[in-house]
Amino acid sequence: MKWASLLLGLLTLPLLFNVTPLEVMRLKTFDAFVETPEPSGNFIILNITEEDVQERGGYPFPRQDLAEIHRQLLNEGALGVGWVILFPQPDRFGGDEIFGQMLSYAPSVLAMPEFDNGEYPKTHGTVILGPEVNLPKAKGFLQNIEELQRNTAQGAVSAPVDVDNLVRRLPLLQQTPDGWVAAFGTEVLKTLVDAKTYQIKTNENGIEQIRVRGLNPINTDSLGRKWISWVDTPQTTLKEMNVINKFVFVGVTAEGVMPTLATPNGLLEPHKIQAALAESILIDSPFIPDYRLFVELLILTISGLLIAFIINYFGITWGILLAGASIVSVGSLGYYFISIGYLVDVTWSMTCMTLLSLQQFYLNFRTQFKLRQEIKKQFEHYLDPRQVKQLQDNPESLKLGGEKRYCTFLFTDVRGFTSLSERLEPEEVTEIMNKTLTIQANAVKQYGGMVDKYIGDAMMAIFNAPVDLKDHEEKAMMAAQKIMLDMRQANLGIEIGIGINTGEAVVGNMGSDTRFDYTAIGDAVNLAARLESSTKEVGQDLVIGYNTIKNSNLYVDKLKDIYVKGKEKPIKIYTIPENLLSST
Repeated sequence: MKWASLLLGLLTLPLLFNVTPLEVMRLKTFDAFVETPEPSGNFIILNITEEDVQERGGYPFPRQDLAEIHRQLLNEGALGVGWVILFPQPDRFGGDEIFGQMLSYAPSVLAMPEFDNGEYPKTHGTVILGPEVNLPKAKGFLQNIEELQRNTAQGAVSAPVDVDNLVRRLPLLQQTPDGWVAAFGTEVLKTLVDAKTYQIKTNENGIEQIRVRGLNPINTDSLGRKWISWVDTPQTTLKEMNVINKFVFVGVTAEGVMPTLATPNGLLEPHKIQAALAESILIDSPFIPDYRLFVELLILTISGLLIAFIINYFGITWGILLAGASIVSVGSLGYYFISIGYLVDVTWSMTCMTLLSLQQFYLNFRTQFKLRQEIKKQFEHYLDPRQVKQLQDNPESLKLGGEKRYCTFLFTDVRGFTSLSERLEPEEVTEIMNKTLTIQANAVKQYGGMVDKYIGDAMMAIFNAPVDLKDHEEKAMMAAQKIMLDMRQANLGIEIGIGINTGEAVVGNMGSDTRFDYTAIGDAVNLAARLESSTKEVGQDLVIGYNTIKNSNLYVDKLKDIYVKGKEKPIKIYTIPENLLSST
């Protein structure tokens, strides 16, 4: 969890500082999942096409021609007309007066682009509901001629771009030193409902809502921007003019006349963008709430810690499944937010969950790999390979401190080792002992036991640990028979004593956190060692305790009870008859 927490902390930094790649990813996510609604039915786009320009002898059209187009639109039932065309100079043909007069016959709006060192137009009446806000000021605007302004409203056609140079969010109102200027699409709606003022609801972060009498409150971000839903608004031409009961957005699509702006919906002319803005206001398109960062940080933190917990406590197989399910769940949560209109992005959270998963999987795999190697190193010489693999697959059975298990314990010891050492050269003694211990270890492994340790010329073996072993009592006795038979056949000139006892003991890794060995401790272990020591006393090579033979079907001989150190009562002991040793 330490490394997961550290990585999670680092992954929050791009979110806190809103780095450009992350912002781009967030915006692309919104582009993909914000649904495109149906048109409101209140607007239509009139395109002045390349064909229209050629038929009329070029562009710009005389203002008298524009007045005639305006008149035709009204006659065809248009509710109003918005000209997303700039008229900064008087008409050389003198048609400004008639065009201006025609603009006054129905709600009309003219466009004014933002312009360096431009003029600040007459601002609209606004009411601030909340603390005063101080937003970045508009640079000024390129104005239409005064004669046209007198009879119509004006709206800004500013189209700021996001970090990837795409237009997605438009300011509904822009602040100037003199007040507030409305966006073209916003002014269209205000004109249609015949409202006189805007109400701006603010908070400590900036703008929260913009209200127009007759319209639902418009949710915005703190800069007063509206997220655009790229509605497929109907379009028409000068020849068709299917505009009945529609407000008409007029613009030029002829090549080279109007600039086109890059949007998630492709290259669009300004009048189409403003129409999309008006549509988005009416259908209440999604918005980025002020608490977006807090929610994204909360989701990132919770999901990241959840991933670390899942992988650490559920292992690799279940961890993969649960981690995948968690990532999908977070993605579904993000989609739910977007579907209800709150642009909260969980893409970075999902990315971080994936990175954290990979990190934790790697750390777990590395730990598991090292553990498997340690298990193999510790047990490969003392257990059957199948048992070693079983331990590798279930390493939790080897936890420090161990557990209580009912096992059978076998002790061996070479008799006369001291005299042997005196008679032979060290190299010869070593060779004999290696052969002796190899015979013992092979017999123990053959019958499913584990050689726990060598203590000089002695050996300790465990049956039924660290892996379960059925009929471990009989298996230990059969291993003892095998040892005695093989030793006789090897003819090494030495004898061994064997003691076997069964009982409950604490079995596991004993030692410190940095150095430990797998072993067993308990009274049953001690008694097995005492029984091996008693072999000389009772004149037998093999002495077996009662707990071992009581659940065994092997034939044994009862020996005389003995007293051993640490026991007040006599101990029942047994051995395998000599005539059975040769039949093992």
